[in-house]
Amino acid sequence: MSSGKVKKVETTPFDGQKPGTSGLRKKVKVFTQPHYLQNFVQSTFNALPSDQVKGARIIVSGDGRYFSKDAIQIIIKMAAGNGVRSVWVGQNGLLSTPAVSAVVRERVGADGSRSSGAFILTASHNPGGPNEDFGIKYNMGNGGPAPESITDKIYENTTKIKEYFTVDLPDVDITKVGVTTFSVEGGTFDVDVFDSASDYVKLMKSIFDFESIRKLLSSPKFSFCYDALHGVAGAYAKRIFVEELGAKESSLLNCVPKEDFGGGHPDPNLTYAKELVARMGLSKSNTADEPPEFGAAADGDADRNMVLGKRFFVTPSDSVAIIAANAVEAIPYFKTGLKGVARSMPTSAALDVVAKHLNLKFFEVPTGWKFFGNLMDAGLCSVCGEESFGTGSDHIREKDGIWAVLAWLSILAYKNKENLGGEKLVSVEDIVRKHWATFGRHYYTRYDYENVDAGKAKELMASLVKLQSDLSEVNKIVKGIRSDVSNVVNADEFEYKDPVDGSISKHQGIRYLFEDGSRLVFRLSGTGSEGATIRLYIEQYEKDPSKIGRESSEALGPLVEVALKLSKMQEFTGRSAPTVIT
Repeated sequence: MSSGKVKKVETTPFDGQKPGTSGLRKKVKVFTQPHYLQNFVQSTFNALPSDQVKGARIIVSGDGRYFSKDAIQIIIKMAAGNGVRSVWVGQNGLLSTPAVSAVVRERVGADGSRSSGAFILTASHNPGGPNEDFGIKYNMGNGGPAPESITDKIYENTTKIKEYFTVDLPDVDITKVGVTTFSVEGGTFDVDVFDSASDYVKLMKSIFDFESIRKLLSSPKFSFCYDALHGVAGAYAKRIFVEELGAKESSLLNCVPKEDFGGGHPDPNLTYAKELVARMGLSKSNTADEPPEFGAAADGDADRNMVLGKRFFVTPSDSVAIIAANAVEAIPYFKTGLKGVARSMPTSAALDVVAKHLNLKFFEVPTGWKFFGNLMDAGLCSVCGEESFGTGSDHIREKDGIWAVLAWLSILAYKNKENLGGEKLVSVEDIVRKHWATFGRHYYTRYDYENVDAGKAKELMASLVKLQSDLSEVNKIVKGIRSDVSNVVNADEFEYKDPVDGSISKHQGIRYLFEDGSRLVFRLSGTGSEGATIRLYIEQYEKDPSKIGRESSEALGPLVEVALKLSKMQEFTGRSAPTVIT
């Protein structure tokens, strides 16, 4: 048994170690500076209640991006230096963000104890590699992201840190399952490397009817495709879709996790998931092959998802609404009913209409999964989602990309349970169009302007806030741009008072609400690693059945023109087009 003594290392603060909506994200070259990662980790330990550190068990794993393996060894040694009793690590350092949440909530150690929290090493959908992004965030004992009360303390600690604690221990072999025990100043310190997928697979099997999904996948009329974009979802895809559900291994794309995500951008949208988009018949170049009936993609840490039908894209806003509308019938976990539903403010109001129709509690929250977590912990919310390709439920406290795919497969299995021998299966497109016919259609798009000069981005937002003081002037500008767009009846900066803990979150996005139910929303994203990302959300609600079949670009064209000119987007950013359209 190796042994070591706690060592105190002197350090000085770094500027800008403020966690965003999903932790701290910077370029790898920033994180690899001497003491940089250590400062943030020590500041986190210092921010946590002492009983969640001293003698506790924590998890350290992530999406496998570049620098993760080094970071895991650093954090293991610092955990020992701060009095942590045991660290759990997913084999090869891999755990998806939803799997971490599941392990925190579900896994029990040999001594009967659970983990008190987790360091997740991920920058989510951001690129990876030596010149790309790295990230770290802390999740609490409920499996959800640390609340602002903790992240504020972490940041405060980073501004005044003078020392951190570590132990000179040999590196742990994280490629092999097993327990390594060390002696640290008379006590024992364990590192338990465990199978990355088993706990998560067990949880999924308790939620969904795998037998009904297996029957669907075995139908000769049904074909399936899943693209992990070389992210951590690949560690689960073969186990779940092939071994458990019987899908062909050829239906898996890019399911080998790579440190640089194969040189791609692991963001599951129509821009970056190019191979899947082409296979599903949605690319501009025609393919000779018949597309699969169902396709899906994941991001780097597998908490986001994109759902596609044959030559058909399902918006994330529609996806969560359709899951909520069908959950009780199609998913055993929800057979006793939904407690409530929630969406992030920029997400379309499709879920609102379902909630009203089903008489469900409904909540509109700021962007950031921790707000959903509060509602779930209080028993107020069962299903929730964000327009940024995040969907989930109260089975964990993170969004869950594979869960969303299994939810859709469950709905397809339910809709086709009497039809597997029929001439034609009920398709993804059939389900979506029937939903629109019942609830109306929310035409929706998002424009991302990435790596914009931060100062110019703030000027743009300030300009939009200033405009809101005079709606008559706003409407004069709007009518001057497009006379066929209805009047703005309300405009504000979204502010949220949490119904559970009473906390208030201000400056969560700028909204322009139109008389016909249309919306324009402008937001600065907190998920980038440098510069600023401006996100523009455009939504048009249509109840007329004769108008729900239009192309989104046609339906949204007038509002897009108004949004770009009202905000003076090109003038402030110097961009004639967005980086990404979703």
